Amino acid sequence: MAAADLTTHPGHLARRLQQAHYLLWNAMVSEEITSPQYAVLNTLVAEPGLDQRTVGERVGLDRSTIAEVISRLSRRGLLDKVRDPQDGRRSLLRPTDDGVRTHRKLTVRTARMNQVFLAPLTADERTVFFDLIRRVADAAEGLRNPSEPLAAPR
Repeated sequence: MAAADLTTHPGHLARRLQQAHYLLWNAMVSEEITSPQYAVLNTLVAEPGLDQRTVGERVGLDRSTIAEVISRLSRRGLLDKVRDPQDGRRSLLRPTDDGVRTHRKLTVRTARMNQVFLAPLTADERTVFFDLIRRVADAAEGLRNPSEPLAAPR
């Protein structure tokens, strides 16, 4: 059997894309705050007071990963946890003042990094790229939740 052409394997290309993103992130955005940590911080700047489960759903992180990300951000003083007054079993999350300042700084750096990352594409190609990658990512969510029906192709 002949070797497979890995340029036709989406997983291989996704891994290469993720490696490139990781390298750019560390070089241009932050070596301390990871992209998933930024996503959580960004979500809580937009919607302070969400619980951990909801934040995880918003950014596409599983329960154990979101717990670790929240823990790291809290230890760095970027997030506060407060008990939900309506449900004492639940904690609500809010960015601290330092968290808001860190978010602001990283948002500027992320915008610059995204320009470099997407430089090979024209504006129209970027629109198509985002549409296609969102559709694949959304469909992949169904793989994590097999009780939900998979999205039908368009």
